[in-house]
Amino acid sequence: AGFGSQVCTTVYEAARDEVGRFLGVRPDDTVVFTRNTTDAVNLLAHCVAHAVGPSARVVVLDLEHHANLLPWSALRRTVVATRPTAQETLDALAAALCAEPTALLAVTGASNVTGERLPLARLADLAHEAGARLFVDAAQLAPHRPIDLAGLGIDYLALSGHKLYAPFGAGALLGRRDWLDVAPPYLAGGGAVREVTLTSVDWADAPARHEAGTPNLPGVAALAAACRALAALPVGALAAHDEELKGRLVRGLADLPGVRVLSLWPDAGPDPAPAAGAPVTDSGPVGVVTFTLTGHHPDAAAYLAAERGISLRAGRFCAHPLLHRLGAPAGALRASVGVGSTAADVDELLDALRSYLTRGPGWRYLPGPGGWVPTPDDRLLPDWAAAVPTAPTPAASPCDT
Repeated sequence: AGFGSQVCTTVYEAARDEVGRFLGVRPDDTVVFTRNTTDAVNLLAHCVAHAVGPSARVVVLDLEHHANLLPWSALRRTVVATRPTAQETLDALAAALCAEPTALLAVTGASNVTGERLPLARLADLAHEAGARLFVDAAQLAPHRPIDLAGLGIDYLALSGHKLYAPFGAGALLGRRDWLDVAPPYLAGGGAVREVTLTSVDWADAPARHEAGTPNLPGVAALAAACRALAALPVGALAAHDEELKGRLVRGLADLPGVRVLSLWPDAGPDPAPAAGAPVTDSGPVGVVTFTLTGHHPDAAAYLAAERGISLRAGRFCAHPLLHRLGAPAGALRASVGVGSTAADVDELLDALRSYLTRGPGWRYLPGPGGWVPTPDDRLLPDWAAAVPTAPTPAASPCDT
């Protein structure tokens, strides 16, 4: 009843509309706010199990992030091996979908390792022709390309706010409401009900059915603000910026000794520039570049962060089967370009890597509980984090560098 509460409700529901518009939902779709993409995929798996049945067949590729691989194991999951080309991979998916009745085709919108992607409109057609629905893990795609659920024929989509420059802790599951309305609540609690007695419960419809408890209002509002900011960019500007910087980085890496850029398909080239009034294509790789440094120490990411102020992701990126397939089971380095990245940023990374490969790091590094760190590490925590305990300096080991 309080005005402040009414303001909060207005902001929360307006955010739902904003996120839905940003992703092109259909009028009868629903938007459920979650913690992140992983939470959203698990919610959908829960709903599929109840709406279709625990024996529902779900087809996935072996290139998926763990968030789009593990939740389906509670159902009847069929994993299709990635083929040498994108077209052969599409053909393999089509064959798998037609092999036996399938409830869902679950794919990544863009690989979180290589940035490569399959055409979503074609995947939707394949799924629908086989009587299945299409789910897209858009965590890596949404920051790099516009998405139109209705136009592409996507049935369900999940994303994380932090990939869109919002804070951690807010994500969304969007799509058709029938499966979400049939399944019992993902979490049982306040806000998910119409009426409760000591012997019965009348659950609300989605999205409230799956949003029990106090919502993350600041996170949801920030997610909507990020969607609004990205939607305000000129048409085609995001993709053009993305492809220009990715190309600059890949060309620069090709000139460095011992660097191997990881990729899946030779036929997953950049999106062609659309003609006036033509739809945006949906098959070119996004601005994610993962590479290995042959014969070099795994402290490279720590060197880039500590000595050059450059943050790259290092490891296996929650995609262990794919890293094995790409011949990098021990891990790799991943650089991601974004709306704030510049050509100077790319050149700085290339210069830092060139220095590392030719002269090595300037500091000494040791493995610690959270990864490789310089020793001694004289970097100071900011005042606001001063109360956070720091990890002890690791002891020397035979793999010192």
